[in-house]
Amino acid sequence: MGDLPEYYFRVKENGATVFRVDTENRQRRIEMDPLANVNIRNGEIKPQGDRELSATDRAEIEAWIAHRREVLAQRDVDDILRAVDHLNLVTQWAQSKATDAQLEEITDTLLLTMHDLRTVLVRKKAERLGAGG
Repeated sequence: MGDLPEYYFRVKENGATVFRVDTENRQRRIEMDPLANVNIRNGEIKPQGDRELSATDRAEIEAWIAHRREVLAQRDVDDILRAVDHLNLVTQWAQSKATDAQLEEITDTLLLTMHDLRTVLVRKKAERLGAGG
């Protein structure tokens, strides 16, 4: 077997279950021993059962939490940039392809959504400008 990592993180919606990976057993099988559950939102690390986590365990888990938060933040920005692209496609569709019936179906909902977004963005920009000035 190749060099497997010492820890495996099974990602869940709010964090992960952390396992220690063991290949040093008599059967040479991969065994995954559950160590802890991690909550990515609040950084909470709950050891499994009566287990005591070593300083190394905690350091690895905390490094994973930091990295995971960075990945999720990058994904958030990427999702927003994709939404901008999609809004441009919607604009092109509305201008060139949409029927009157299609426009009637989506116009009010889309206008309210865009108004809500604009209101939030303008308020946040004003807050940033006020804080920097």
